[in-house]
Amino acid sequence: QVQLLESGGGLVQAGGSLRLSCAASGSIFRINAMGWYRQAPGKQRELVATITSSNSTNYADSVKGRFTVSRDYTKNTVSLQMDRLKPEDTAIYYCNGVIQQLGERFWRTYWGQGTQVTVSS
Repeated sequence: QVQLLESGGGLVQAGGSLRLSCAASGSIFRINAMGWYRQAPGKQRELVATITSSNSTNYADSVKGRFTVSRDYTKNTVSLQMDRLKPEDTAIYYCNGVIQQLGERFWRTYWGQGTQVTVSS
């Protein structure tokens, strides 16, 4: 089994910063892309940022220039540095990973349990 565990959410004032981290653990053979999604109340889950195994990144337009996604390939972690936060960034943030387990030939998508980010105005 593979697990993704997020940390780093919380409450921050508008204009502030938070850093989210996510660690993948378990019977991992290799990891392709990892990233972050978020879901605000009453809205669908949306992509925030992704990073591939070749370090190529992709960001939602709403966070470009404010958020930075990065990976530590030796520790199977992905992080999201969030700066200049806005109230509209308030959501539950989910870590995501496309992972191949030991002994399997195919890739699966895994999700963390989510971490709450609240930005006050």
